[in-house]
Amino acid sequence: MLAENYSFLLTALLALPFAGMILIGLAKEKLARPLAISFSLANLVLSLFIWSAFNANIAGFQFQQIATWITNPLPLQYHVGLDGFSLCLVLLTTFVNLMAVLASDTIKMRPKLYYSLLMLLNVSIIGVFISLDLLQFFIFYELELVPMYFLIAIWGGPRRDYAAMKFLIYTFLGGVLMLASLLYLFFQLMADSSTTTFNMLELAQKCPLLPQYIQGLAFLGFFLAFLVKLPSFPFHTWLPDAHVEAPTPVSMILAALLLKMGAYGLVRICMGFFPNVFVNWGQWIMMLGAFNIVWAAIACLVQKDMKRIIAFSSVSHMGFILLGIGCLSAAALNGAIFQMISHGIISAALFFLVGTVYERCHTRDIDEIGGGLARQMPVLFYFWMLATMANLGLPGLSGFVGETGVYYGAFSSPMANSHAHGMLAKGAVWFAALGVVLTAGYMLWLLKRLFYGPELPKWAGHLSDARPNEKAVAWALSLVMIGLGIYPLILTSQYNSICDNITNVISSHMSISMR
Repeated sequence: MLAENYSFLLTALLALPFAGMILIGLAKEKLARPLAISFSLANLVLSLFIWSAFNANIAGFQFQQIATWITNPLPLQYHVGLDGFSLCLVLLTTFVNLMAVLASDTIKMRPKLYYSLLMLLNVSIIGVFISLDLLQFFIFYELELVPMYFLIAIWGGPRRDYAAMKFLIYTFLGGVLMLASLLYLFFQLMADSSTTTFNMLELAQKCPLLPQYIQGLAFLGFFLAFLVKLPSFPFHTWLPDAHVEAPTPVSMILAALLLKMGAYGLVRICMGFFPNVFVNWGQWIMMLGAFNIVWAAIACLVQKDMKRIIAFSSVSHMGFILLGIGCLSAAALNGAIFQMISHGIISAALFFLVGTVYERCHTRDIDEIGGGLARQMPVLFYFWMLATMANLGLPGLSGFVGETGVYYGAFSSPMANSHAHGMLAKGAVWFAALGVVLTAGYMLWLLKRLFYGPELPKWAGHLSDARPNEKAVAWALSLVMIGLGIYPLILTSQYNSICDNITNVISSHMSISMR
C-alpha cells in the first residue's frame, strides 16, 4: 500500500537528471561538476527511498503511473512501474552514475556539455528499466545512442571517430530490428484480436496465444537486437573498440549499465513475451552463452591493452546471462540477474582502475608498463587485487554468487534433465565451466604483469598513489562487491518471486509441448 502513495516517484527519478541536464547547460563552467554530483547524489538517494518503500513480497509491478498521450492511430501511453528485477537495475544505475561523475574529475574540456550528456544518458537508462509501454521502452532504448556517441566522439582517444561510428551503426541496426519486431507484433495482435496495445503487461498475456511462427519471427528480431547490446558473438566487435577509445567514466557506464539494457530486454521481453520459443530454443541459447564465456576468455589471454582485456572479459561474463536464461531454471535465472548487478559493479571498478594506471603511465599497453607498479602505488594495487578476485569469482565476493547460481541452476534445470535437450544443455554447462579456469588465468596474469616483478627505471619516483577522490570511488565500489558477496540475499530477495513466475510459465509450456 505504501508504494501506491508514491507512484510519482518514478517520474521524479526521470525528471531529476533531466532537470540536471538543463541546469548544467545554463550554468557557468565551474558549476558543471558540482551540479552533476548534486543531481546524481539526489537521484541515488531517491532510488534508495523507493527501495525502502518497495514491497518485495509482491511479485507484480509497483509505483505504476499511467498517462495517455494518443489513442488513434496508435495507442501511446506514458506508463512506468517497478518490480524487484527493475528495482535492482535502477539502484545499480543511480549508484554507478554517481561513481562515474565522481571519476570525471580529469575531464577539463567542455565540462558543461560533458556532464549534460551524462545526465541525458542517465535519463535514457533509467527510462528503459522502468518503462511498461513497449513503444516508450524503445524510445528510451534508442535515446542513449545520442549521448553515448558524442561522449566517445568528443572525449575519446585517437580512434574515437571510428569507435563512435561503429558503436552507432551496430546499435542502430539493433534498434531497427527491435522496431520491426515491435510493429510486426502490434499489427499481428491487431489482426488476431482487433485489439491494439503497447502495454507490456498485456503483451505478456497476449503474445503466447499467437501462432508459433509469428512468435518465432517477433522473438528473433527482439533477440538479435538485445544480443547486439549485450553484446554476444558475433555482434560483439563494437565493444572493445568503444571501450578502448572512451574516457574512463564513460567506459564505466558502458560496461556497467548499457550492456545490462540488452540483458534486461532478454529477460523482460524475450522470456516474458515468448515462453513457447524458449521451450524450443533454450538449449541453443545455452550453447551460445557457453561459447561466449569460453571464447571471450581465450581472447583475453592474447590482449596487450588493459581495456581490451576488461572489454572481452565483459563479453565473457555476459555469456553467463545467456546460459542462465536459456535453461528454464529459476535458480539459474536468479543467478543471471545477480550476475547483471555484480558485473555492473565489478566492471565499473576495473575500468576505473585501468583509468588510474593510464593517467599515471599514459599507456594501456601492458608490455610498455612492464610491471612493478605496486612499489609506488600500494593502495591502488590493493583495490586492483580486490576487483581482480571479484571478477574471477572468489568466494566471499559478488562475482562468486552470480556464477555459482548460474552453474547450479543450469546443471539442475529442466532443460539439462529433459530427454529431448539434456545432452546439448549439459554439454554447454560443462564447456562453460572452462571459463572459470580461463578467467582466473587472464585476470591473475594481468595483475602479475602490472604490479609484480622489477619496476622499469622510467617509472622510478614518477608515479603517485591514489588521490582522495580515487580512494572514495574505489572504496564505494569495493564495499558493494564485498557486501553483495557476503549477503547476496539483500538483492535476491527483491526478485526471487519474479524468477519463479517467469520460469513457471515457461515450464508449463514445456510440459505441454512434451505431452
